[in-house]
Amino acid sequence: MKKKLVLVVFLSTVSVQFHSMLSQSINQKTYAEVSVKEGGKWEGRKYIGGTFKNVQKLKLAPEHTDHSFDIRYEGPGWESNQIGYRLYLDWRNAIDIFGKKTENIILPNVGQDGFDSYHEMSDWGSDILKAGKGIGIGSIDRYLNNERLHFYAVDSTFATVANTAKNSVVKVNYFGWKTTSDKINFTSELTISPDQRYTKHRIQPSKAIAGICTGIVKQKNTEVYRKQSANKKWAYLATYGKQSLVPDQLGMAIFYQTATIEKEEDAEFDYLLLFKPTTKAVDFYFLGAWEQEPNGIKSKEAFITYLDEKLKVLNRNNNL
Repeated sequence: MKKKLVLVVFLSTVSVQFHSMLSQSINQKTYAEVSVKEGGKWEGRKYIGGTFKNVQKLKLAPEHTDHSFDIRYEGPGWESNQIGYRLYLDWRNAIDIFGKKTENIILPNVGQDGFDSYHEMSDWGSDILKAGKGIGIGSIDRYLNNERLHFYAVDSTFATVANTAKNSVVKVNYFGWKTTSDKINFTSELTISPDQRYTKHRIQPSKAIAGICTGIVKQKNTEVYRKQSANKKWAYLATYGKQSLVPDQLGMAIFYQTATIEKEEDAEFDYLLLFKPTTKAVDFYFLGAWEQEPNGIKSKEAFITYLDEKLKVLNRNNNL
């Protein structure tokens, strides 16, 4: 009788723990991950075989390049209950957008059933941005003499992810990033918060060099918008139009501190913002807004209203 009672209590406890974990998962509003293959082998610059395993930190393999198949969806991913993003953790260093048709956490299942499956529309949504030769949205590069120099030469790259009740964070440390005659270390920290579309991007170079930039990839069928806050300390650069891969309406924007920007460049593939040379940390925000999100923004007018409201918050609080 006692054994039976103990078993019932044990099963009851397990049931409570399971439902607690399930509830936690359902209620989670942000998430970040990086998932790498193990159990396979490198053949040249392709990883053959193996299975994906999530890790908290990753040192990029020296063989890794674009489409090496060793990292699920090609780099770290992060999401809120409204939208998702991923970083190509290779020479491209572009940020892409996952459009979500649900408020649930989706990244743990993305790319598990085939490397490019996330390009196909599913119940949760899909990859909706074609970065192509562009910078994507809100990522980092260096622009000199009308050319983006990319991350072709880096001694080593480390990525970490962290999830708390407050937010989710991806941090990438690039050691020995070489462009022209300059070789620097560079830190990129990407933070996403519950109930928000934006990512806060904090960057910091070890040496003050010209040409560090961020931006928005150019797409057809879009309009470009620019506006400064009332106190002139913040501004946004934005695009809106039928620019998703679906194709349907997608808005993209970057909010930046005007004092940190040297100039804007209308480049071949991107609208770029070039930062003033500094070794201090610089914060800016970027976001996507897709019309198929639950309660999504479905018109240019609604998108501009949304951006203007965020700009007022920055004008008042100096942060979002």
